[in-house]
Parts: sequence; C-alpha cells; structure tokens
Amino acid sequence: MSELTYGHEKLLANASFDEAVERITAALAAEGFGILTEIDVKATLKKKIDKDFRRYKILGACNPNLAHQALVAEPQIGLLLPCNAVVQETDAGVVVSVASPRAMFSLVGRDGMEELVGDAEARLARVMAAT
Repeated sequence: MSELTYGHEKLLANASFDEAVERITAALAAEGFGILTEIDVKATLKKKIDKDFRRYKILGACNPNLAHQALVAEPQIGLLLPCNAVVQETDAGVVVSVASPRAMFSLVGRDGMEELVGDAEARLARVMAAT
C-alpha cells in the first residue's frame, strides 16, 4: 500500500477490475460502509464528450454512524462526504484507493474531532489491508 497526501492506494496486480470492485466493496461493508453512489467514469466520459478512457470507477462510501457524528460536529462536512474509493486500471494492474479522512478533516480546522477522524482512518486502513 502506498500513501498519497490525501489518501491511500494499493496495486492489485493479479485481480481483474471487477474482482477489485467486489473486494473493496466487501471490505468496506465489513467496516460498516455502504456504497451510496457508483460513477463509471469510462462510460460517463464516452457518453458525455465521446472520449475513451480506461476503466475507472468512483464508489461513494458512507458509514452512517461516522457520518452522523461528523455532521453533528461540523454541519458543513457534507461538502466532503461521502468518502470516495476509486478502482482504476493502470499499466501495472488494477489500483484501488480511498480518500484519507485525516486529509479531508484537515480542511475543516476544527478541534475535538481527533477521535472521530482516528476511527474513520483506522477503519479505512483495515479496508485497504483486506482488499
């Protein structure tokens, strides 16, 4: 797994694209996250602007308990929700990635959210380890 300044990514060299989507969806579910949205970027770009693009899917994941806590603490945090996960084809294989709650909450600048952020970050680290 490699670290981005705003998330975490992992190469699944021996997984197909569809297997990777299934694996990250199952790992998210095991940590209490459901998928609210699925954006097929390849299909959308082809339909909207007639451009070809590699397989790339954005999954909008939400853990209702964590989302509720975040919204109570910071009502405008909805601008940064849901937590996105990406599955994409690359030359090296299929890459999965998730956004970092710590990076997202750093934009908010509100004290007293460390426990919530730490919980969300730990859950997503387990998601990436299980994917």
